[in-house]
Amino acid sequence: MPKLLVVDDDLDMLDLVQAALKKDGHQVDTEADAAAVQPARCQLYDLLLLDVMMPGEDGFSLCSRIRSEVDCPILFLTAKAEDAALVQGFGLGADDYIKKPFSIAELRARVNAHLRREMRQPTRTLNRGGVRFDMQGKVAIAGEHTLPFTKSEYAICEHLVLHAGQVFTKEQLYESVFGFDAEGDSSAIAEHIKNIRVKLKADDLSPIETVWGVGYKWRKDSVL
Repeated sequence: MPKLLVVDDDLDMLDLVQAALKKDGHQVDTEADAAAVQPARCQLYDLLLLDVMMPGEDGFSLCSRIRSEVDCPILFLTAKAEDAALVQGFGLGADDYIKKPFSIAELRARVNAHLRREMRQPTRTLNRGGVRFDMQGKVAIAGEHTLPFTKSEYAICEHLVLHAGQVFTKEQLYESVFGFDAEGDSSAIAEHIKNIRVKLKADDLSPIETVWGVGYKWRKDSVL
């Protein structure tokens, strides 16, 4: 049974989210005080849902404080879906966001999509574009070091690499990687791609090509 933690200062929102996700058989714990959430506690969960706008410590600060010690997906619940907020959230290591107000169906679909992704167990290892992908360990390696991808960044790269040369729209990438397509997904993918490129550029790698007006692809000539 997947274990989820929802952090939000709005008690009514906590009750709503908890009831909705329990319907899918998840164990859902709640916390109204972000400052009370410690990394060791978060390590017990398979997914975290963090509200962005909270008094005291907000969701961005909490994510920054725990991300280096927490391996599970982190999703933001936010009314702040402008570009600057997305850049900040994904830069801190978030995997996705759910824009308020949201439908219960969207909440359940997004959470379950991320949990399904976590249960996938690919076993192949590929060397493409100067990057070695260990799909069992879900890590990407350049030279002698592991690239600091978040789980969502890794999943996007893996999908592009497995279909090198094929162009995907932002919407197709989101649906292929996470399994659910809804408003805001294209913004999430665009910000993940920006972060991925920065991390690849540190090793002088640039295998992801933008096909203007269409989407992204992992260049076929990058396959080794």
